[in-house]
Amino acid sequence: MQRLPLTAPSVRLRLPPPPSGGGSLGSRVRSWVGVLAIATSAPLLLGAADPPAWTRPQAPFPIAGPITYVGSEGIAAYLIKTNAGAILIDGTLAENAGMIERNIAAAGVRPQDVKFILVTHAHFDHAAGVAALKRATGARVAAGARDVRALETGTPPGETSYGVIRFPPVHVDRSVGDHEKVTLGNVTLTARATPGHTPGCTTWTMRIPAQPRPLDVVFPCSVSVAGNRLIGNRAYPGIVADYRRSIAMLGMLHADIVLPSHPELADVIAKGKRRQAGDTTAFVDPTLLPKIVAKAKIAFDADLAKQAR
Repeated sequence: MQRLPLTAPSVRLRLPPPPSGGGSLGSRVRSWVGVLAIATSAPLLLGAADPPAWTRPQAPFPIAGPITYVGSEGIAAYLIKTNAGAILIDGTLAENAGMIERNIAAAGVRPQDVKFILVTHAHFDHAAGVAALKRATGARVAAGARDVRALETGTPPGETSYGVIRFPPVHVDRSVGDHEKVTLGNVTLTARATPGHTPGCTTWTMRIPAQPRPLDVVFPCSVSVAGNRLIGNRAYPGIVADYRRSIAMLGMLHADIVLPSHPELADVIAKGKRRQAGDTTAFVDPTLLPKIVAKAKIAFDADLAKQAR
């Protein structure tokens, strides 16, 4: 999750969207009551707004091979077509679930043909829409083993400077570890454990047949600190070592195409416009992942030093 850190721990309450097909004021009030029941005595942070781009609709566009962008303008979701159905990576915000379902259909895939939803990590901006999309598609959910509890309780792991932002819980059908594979039809994705941002943060990789050579695609899980407590994190005492290992591992991965959960990190939307204009190599940049990782390492070291003072 990308977020400016706040000064005091809090529970940030987000009014749940009405159920699909509408929803009365009474149902929304009852949703609020449910959220308040789990917030109890925690101090509240009201009025904090997500970036508008996070919920701004974005028309789907092809990326490369079987991959299509189906997320919002500000948070990514990727659809991968196979000869046995489709795979979705991430569900973004709960408010975006209907838009993503429509984008999937616009990309030529019936929602019921989505067979897997792969989760990069258990934060609300990437996982809150997964429960609704699982209901809409009947897909199986796969996620990093160390994020399963967070996903199934709707409570993000670890301690942060901005408090707790809960999301709709979702049953995880398959927990994955480092190097485990998810195969559907003619497509295989490999999970790479990249903990730190969350304990189960998972980078997904795949290879696209292409000429003159196959292309390696990496969907990196975030290695940004983004408000994570690095010093004295009682809920996640190994967070610093995990970050360091994950940054080092990502720095050794080869990626011809980088598709992050926050599209601005790789100019995904701008590249999509170039791709639609006929530039079939718009997304190919083998130098991009090392640049992203180098910046992340500098930012991590600076944040760790600041928190240690």
